[in-house]
Amino acid sequence: MTGEVRTAVCDAPPVNKKEILRYARAKEASDAVLALLDECISLAQDGLSYRVAYAVYPIARSEEGISIGFLKTSSQDLAKNLTGCHAAVAFCATVGHTLDRLVRRESVTSPARALLLDAYGTERVEALADAFCGTLAEEYARDGCVLRPRFSPGYGDLPLSLQKEIFSALNLPERLGVTLNESLLMTPKKSVTAFVGIAAKEQV
Repeated sequence: MTGEVRTAVCDAPPVNKKEILRYARAKEASDAVLALLDECISLAQDGLSYRVAYAVYPIARSEEGISIGFLKTSSQDLAKNLTGCHAAVAFCATVGHTLDRLVRRESVTSPARALLLDAYGTERVEALADAFCGTLAEEYARDGCVLRPRFSPGYGDLPLSLQKEIFSALNLPERLGVTLNESLLMTPKKSVTAFVGIAAKEQV
């Protein structure tokens, strides 16, 4: 239903070690680095929780910009991304607090381990967001629709300040335990918010 906020607990996506190393900016994956990465994954993986909160909203356009249910924005980049779309999914994906705690702890004694843990967390939440969008795409394909690539606040000319409206609409502190500080940074840090446009195939 339009505007109804739902939550989902997802399976852990497959781990992509090349992506983790890319996020860590590790140009050379030596045996020692790979062994340390395996240690980091083993240390963190059981503490991760893969959860998503989301809702579907209608899209309206005017001279002032674009409206997605609970918000209005003059972002031309988002409007371009949503060309041909009649609705959009607003969502937040998170893998929980475990990695924040581990990175803080390891940064004191092992900066290298902390770096790889942080990169692992980035890979995990991005993989979760991709997997969630893939599941949505399969569901909407049955209705003859396709999804646009996800688009997050802070990309292009879409202001990061829209995080406040997303958090309010999806009630993220209660739904997922994800909070937003005055600097618009999320806790847990390994969390992602985004919009995903929905379009009929003939509009693509």
